[in-house]
Amino acid sequence: MAFVEFADVSKIYQMGEVEVAAVRAMSFQIEQGEFVVIVGPSGAGKTTLLNMLGGMDSATSGTITLDGACVSSFNRKQLTQYRRHDIGFVFQFYNLVQNLTARENVELASQICRDPLDADAVLAAVGLSERRANFPGQLSGGEQQRVAIARALAKNPKLLLCDEPTGALDYETGKAILKLLQDTCRDTGRTVVVVTHNSAFTAIADRVIHVREGSVASVELNGHPLSAEVLEW
Repeated sequence: MAFVEFADVSKIYQMGEVEVAAVRAMSFQIEQGEFVVIVGPSGAGKTTLLNMLGGMDSATSGTITLDGACVSSFNRKQLTQYRRHDIGFVFQFYNLVQNLTARENVELASQICRDPLDADAVLAAVGLSERRANFPGQLSGGEQQRVAIARALAKNPKLLLCDEPTGALDYETGKAILKLLQDTCRDTGRTVVVVTHNSAFTAIADRVIHVREGSVASVELNGHPLSAEVLEW
C-alpha cells in the first residue's frame, strides 16, 4: 500500500439548494519520502485536497489513507490527534504568535505532540540558531517562514503539508525556502507535499500531481528532479 492514497475522493459543499463539487472522484498515491508538488490554477481544488489530507476537512465520499490508517473514517477526536501528531502544516502566511520568540513559537508546537524534536536543533537545521531569541516582528519574511517550517518540523510529523509556502516571499527568498523544504525531504526521509499554482516548481519534484476543475488531470514521476537552487520562474 502507498504511504498516502486518495481513492475516488469527492468533496461536495451545499450552498443553499445548490451542490458545489470542490473535488470530484480524485485518486492518486504518494510514496514515503517523496517530494511532491500538487499544481493547478486557482479554484482547481488544491487547497480542499490539502485540507482533507491534513484532517482539517472531511471527504463527502471516497477513502483517504496515510501510513495504513484510514483518515477518512476518523471521528472528530481522532482527527484532532491526527492533526496534532502526524501532520505538519506550512502556510503562505506564517501564522506566528507575535509576542513569542522564534524559539518559543517552535516550542509551542512541540508541546502538543508525542515525540517532538528539540526546538534549538530544528532552528539550527533551518539556519536560525542566532535568531532564536528574536520576535517575529524582528525577522524578515523569509526568516518568519523558516520559523514556521521549524515549528512544523518540531512536531516530528509523518507528513509535511505546504500550501503556497513561497507566496508571500520575493523570488530569491522563495527559492531558499523551496531548497530548505527539498533538503528536509532528502536529509530526513520525510514526505513533503507542496501545493502551488506555479508550474515551474514541478521540476524539483519526485512526483507531480496536476489538478484541474476538482479532478486529477495527470500524475507524473520525475526520475531526475532539479535542485531548487537552479530553479527559475
